Amino acid sequence: PVTAEVIAGAARLKGIVKFGVGIDAIAIDAARARGIPVVNVPDYAEETVAEGAFALLMGLAKRFKPIQRAMAEQGWIWPTERWIGLDLAGKTLGLVGVGSIGSRMAGMAAAFRMRVLGYDPHAGSPLAETCADLRGMLAQCDFVSVHCVLNAGTRHLIGEAEMRAMKASAFLINVSRGEIIDEAALLAALLGKRIAGAALDVYGREPLAKSGHPLSALYAMDNVIVWPHLTFYTREALQRLEDETLERCFEIMQGCPVTVK
Repeated sequence: PVTAEVIAGAARLKGIVKFGVGIDAIAIDAARARGIPVVNVPDYAEETVAEGAFALLMGLAKRFKPIQRAMAEQGWIWPTERWIGLDLAGKTLGLVGVGSIGSRMAGMAAAFRMRVLGYDPHAGSPLAETCADLRGMLAQCDFVSVHCVLNAGTRHLIGEAEMRAMKASAFLINVSRGEIIDEAALLAALLGKRIAGAALDVYGREPLAKSGHPLSALYAMDNVIVWPHLTFYTREALQRLEDETLERCFEIMQGCPVTVK
């Protein structure tokens, strides 16, 4: 975290450039009070993260985790009810957040002939049907993917009541920020089989750990994919991130207006 104390102790600080998207760990008010610009690199991995989210969705639908685990242990398995997957065509995807990443996710889902719903008070997509009521949308979805930013209004946006609104056959995907979901409520919903499964790339407390973590039980669940906050991590995305971060740093050091995207 770049706290107010860190900012106060940096006498020659000219600007703060986030090597990535989320600025929730930066004391914005403290920087503003000193006239220090804070800028992020918001669009280096929009499509990359959407691809990652869609890959996780497909992994849930096709039961990649338990099938791969069984293949590693047994060498081969035969088609029985335990391994049966789902088609995506005709299923309904609900997007919580339809900004840059959510819109790209909508496009990918549409290409698979999925129905796409979107809940977002601030944005929309021509590829998603707009829903004003979050719980009403969740009740219709076979898959729910979270793509909103973390702030005071979205912390625990998906809580116990929202998960109870979901179908028992529905899956939840989160590649945004862990605290947008009430993780204790999610764990209870999974243990109680109130939803079919989940795929998570982000957690309220990172790193995730196989023991001593509130979500350690997820490792043993065949219907849960745990990913180590790496949906952004591709060669092409990192090159874009590096290039844009250096551009912002040079702008600050040369006294130029800082590009905001």
